[in-house]
Amino acid sequence: MDIKPIPVPASGSALAWKLDAPYSARHVFIIATLLVVILFTGHRTEMDRMIAMSAQAVGKLLGLTDESQVVHGLSRVAQSMWPPVMTEKEEVGRLPELDRSRLPLFSRIEFEERSEQRMNTQTLQMETTTERIEYLVKPAGYLWTIFIKMIETFEIAIWGTLLSIMASIPLAYYAARNYSPNRATYTLARATISLLRSAPELIVALFLVLAYGFGPIAGVLALGLHAAGFLGKFYAEDIENADRKPQEALEAIGAGKLKTLWYGVMPQVLPQYIAYSLYILDRNLRMATVIGLVGAGGIGQELKGRFDMFQYGHVCTILLAIFIAVFLLDQFSARLRAKLI
Repeated sequence: MDIKPIPVPASGSALAWKLDAPYSARHVFIIATLLVVILFTGHRTEMDRMIAMSAQAVGKLLGLTDESQVVHGLSRVAQSMWPPVMTEKEEVGRLPELDRSRLPLFSRIEFEERSEQRMNTQTLQMETTTERIEYLVKPAGYLWTIFIKMIETFEIAIWGTLLSIMASIPLAYYAARNYSPNRATYTLARATISLLRSAPELIVALFLVLAYGFGPIAGVLALGLHAAGFLGKFYAEDIENADRKPQEALEAIGAGKLKTLWYGVMPQVLPQYIAYSLYILDRNLRMATVIGLVGAGGIGQELKGRFDMFQYGHVCTILLAIFIAVFLLDQFSARLRAKLI
């Protein structure tokens, strides 16, 4: 083996080190072009106005400016949403089957006087009339209503996730280049995955509500179909990227594609599959609250109804319930991943 000596410059010779510039004129042109595009699109999306209004809001909080539209709007909304509503009041006159001797647990009857301006048909003058109304007050009645709606939202998210997993498994098999039978099935599976991912859940739920009517069916199908596109893509890419050595060993002893996939690929990709599925469950829970706005069941329907009636105290209670549900699910997912992965 020949070992060549390291060249050493002669003693006393001047050393001239030269490093090429880390950028060229082409790089400068590309960066300048991107900057122009960003500035143009930023102006079209009013990013300059957003920065100015946000700076004005910060100045208002620091006492540097007198007025801020952002601070005024947010403070008005915050005041109208606080405190959260926990009680539920129903007019006794609308409860014909109410047994006054057996009121619901912790409930009570309250009286409220309501004044209204009405026209006297004889004198044609406006007169103030006072009406005494009986109410059945349930101290935690609205919390119970929200609890039931959140349970339905959880059920929609769970069934949407199960549906997406079942639909994505065959899609992932045919969308994996190294397992798809031929080019046609591969292209068709990839196109189906792209189609499912391209339609947002809210738009899908809007059409499904027209087909299945108001309720959780549309919500489950909307979440399941959209998430199947994501899971199918993630599952297929993990199958393609799995280590080939275990697969080649199984193929060498005569194992077919399904056995090779089950014994050579699944042990490698199962931890990622669990992580993907738990993420989709978390995402479906959050999206289940959104698709309810178009009538697809869950807490979203209650949220939209209270918001349309300007009952912002009820809206605050709903938002707090959604936050608690998402937080608890996140904690559960973290513990489950720690045990399974």
